[in-house]
Amino acid sequence: MSKNDFAPQEFAERRARVCQAIGNAGLDWLLVIHPVSLHWLTGADTKSYTAFQCLPVSARPGRLVMFTRASERSEFEADTTVDEVRGWGGAEAEDPMEGFARLVDELDLRRARVGMEVPAWYLHPHHYVRIKAMLGEALVADPCTIVLDMKMVKSPREIDYVRESARIVGEAVRALIAAVAEGRSELALAAAAYQTLLASDSNLPASTINLVTGERCHFVLGGPTSRRLRRGDPGYVEVGAAFRRYTSTLGRAWSLGEPSARLREIHGALCQAAEACIGEIRAGAPATAPHEALKRVLAEAGLEQYRQHTSGYGMAPGFPPSWGEPVNMIGGSKYVLRAGMVISVEPGVYLPRERLGMRLIDNVLVTPTGCEVLSTLPRDLAIVR
Repeated sequence: MSKNDFAPQEFAERRARVCQAIGNAGLDWLLVIHPVSLHWLTGADTKSYTAFQCLPVSARPGRLVMFTRASERSEFEADTTVDEVRGWGGAEAEDPMEGFARLVDELDLRRARVGMEVPAWYLHPHHYVRIKAMLGEALVADPCTIVLDMKMVKSPREIDYVRESARIVGEAVRALIAAVAEGRSELALAAAAYQTLLASDSNLPASTINLVTGERCHFVLGGPTSRRLRRGDPGYVEVGAAFRRYTSTLGRAWSLGEPSARLREIHGALCQAAEACIGEIRAGAPATAPHEALKRVLAEAGLEQYRQHTSGYGMAPGFPPSWGEPVNMIGGSKYVLRAGMVISVEPGVYLPRERLGMRLIDNVLVTPTGCEVLSTLPRDLAIVR
């Protein structure tokens, strides 16, 4: 994504909402660090998340000053809505905390009330400790999810991007299943999916493909290998498309040759669990309600003990290694579903002793009265003759 993927007014409205939310939280400033937050607020779409970066955002209108590695300066200046870029390092080694301390002093953050995002994977523990020491008592909200919680409800333009992503990932899975053949490797199947993604204007997805066949089908998050398919093998895949980084995922299963009765039984139970879960998704529903509906179906089928995964989660513009948002359909979740959220539905079971398992994955758009299934490929168990 860049600043050109949305109208300037949409970025301005996002910034105004965030500024208001910062003030409503009793803060003067928010240190925005998560690449998804930066993407949503400014259009940033670089690999700058591999090093320290931070965008201080004030509760009051003012200039946006991005602090990032110098090698990313040109992209931020050309493709984002920030007003100024302060670079560190680049051609020579430099401690980013020394440069950031100067910006902290310039903005007078030590005498303000500051909140900070503390995102997994994107903030090094050493930097976190030094920022806490740098700000001292001024840091009053840590971690802070103001932006991440706000962006879970998608705008009409964002939903358009998710729909396109759903279309692309459907085509990618069709291409993968069309490539299933005796003697072909799992990696070759993955190549068919990725070729379709890239040829259809999808970015590479933030999370790698899960693809297993044969005796590997009980691996929950198994990646493709050089294993070659044999007659009678089951298989399943989870892959995501990322149109303008807006991700849609799809999980489907197949059998190379006639499927076993057990494979059909498992697949049928998961289809029923998916429908039960989808039937409970609507604006105002607690995120636990669809989860409990899914669990009931699997329990009635005698499969609940084999469930090893959340029932679904929010879908974000993804940056490696994740495309998920904080809302989770799982026991103990405190989230309430809202219209405009995009949620994955993921019934799955894994039976190590039988070396069987699969997860069926669809994405849905939450509406005031229910939800709309965005996935374009039926959940049928594909049988490759």
